[in-house]
Amino acid sequence: MGLFFEDLQVGQVFPTPARTITEADLVNFAGVSGDYNPIHTDAEFAKDTPFGQRVAHGLLVLAILTGLRLRTGVFEGTLIAWLEIRSYRFLKPVFPGDTIRGETEILEKRETSKPDRGLVVQRVRVYNQLEELVQEGEFVTLVRRRHG
Repeated sequence: MGLFFEDLQVGQVFPTPARTITEADLVNFAGVSGDYNPIHTDAEFAKDTPFGQRVAHGLLVLAILTGLRLRTGVFEGTLIAWLEIRSYRFLKPVFPGDTIRGETEILEKRETSKPDRGLVVQRVRVYNQLEELVQEGEFVTLVRRRHG
């Protein structure tokens, strides 16, 4: 079981494992999302862009972050729902072959009118293998309380 609302402290930081972005990730995400933009899917087209190569979908990286966060076990069985993603920024491109990792910091906790849950605001960050910050934002979530 993950951490309950009462277990979380403002300022806590939870790192995730790392994961390499693969060719299969780009192809599968394009198929699921329907986003076949050539910046993601056409190597020849992408050569003539400012990036010089294909770029992973920004939302693919965000989706992978959610999976990496799950692997930490921090919110396993205790996260009830996401309410909002705030101020999410895509700061640098992520390329096929890059290895990313995430980090979650507890920013704020608030009790709600329901005794079985609390609101938790988390800053999330994604770094590449060069330790460059590539994405960041805030997740607003409902987390189970231990005694609700």
